[in-house]
Amino acid sequence: MLYLIATPIGNLGDMTVRAIETLKSVDMIASEDTRTTSILLKHFEIRKPQISFHDHNERHAAERVIGMLKVGQSVAIVSDAGTPGISDPGFAIVRRAIEEDLPFTMVPGPAAFVMALVLSGLATHSFTFRGFPPRKGGPRRRFIGVDKNAPHTLIYYESVHRIGAFLDDALAVLGDRPAALASELTKKFESIDRGPLSALIERLPEKPKGEYVVVIAGSDGKPAPADDEADDTE
Repeated sequence: MLYLIATPIGNLGDMTVRAIETLKSVDMIASEDTRTTSILLKHFEIRKPQISFHDHNERHAAERVIGMLKVGQSVAIVSDAGTPGISDPGFAIVRRAIEEDLPFTMVPGPAAFVMALVLSGLATHSFTFRGFPPRKGGPRRRFIGVDKNAPHTLIYYESVHRIGAFLDDALAVLGDRPAALASELTKKFESIDRGPLSALIERLPEKPKGEYVVVIAGSDGKPAPADDEADDTE
């Protein structure tokens, strides 16, 4: 059996009993970062061999995992935090398991975008999760613009290094919509800042920390700002 196991997004107390028991039962753990997973395993006194399974070797590692499954071994897939396959490695191995008609399942648990959405105070009945946007300005603005007329709440992940630029682009493309900025979720310095995009930009720390989840209200039926000519060199 192949198990995709969700792990805590910050607070180790969120690890489920089933996740711990499953990790103890498998033959191998495929980890996005073996160093990060080792901390988790040590905390819960789990001693299992690991292989590396990340964005840069996902296809190769998937074949290795498939080979193990074919000879009757059980493998667990874990990302650094949260649910494998959600803006983390996991999709390729799911596709290969389906192609090979091999059994797989999930051990559910935390996902940062779900927590951020609920805490945002914005509409939760209909939403679009967009993951990480492109790194450069022009492609990023076009990426945001795809959903500018969508009525659904929009959710994005962004790194500490680009959060300011992302918020600036979101304001330019979507207008000054209600939004929420979540960081350090489940950790000691968990933060949820709510308000118009312009206010979030003003209140963004000079040196932000951690990865961010940005939740933005959907279109309210008013015309979206006109697209500026995007500069692909940015």
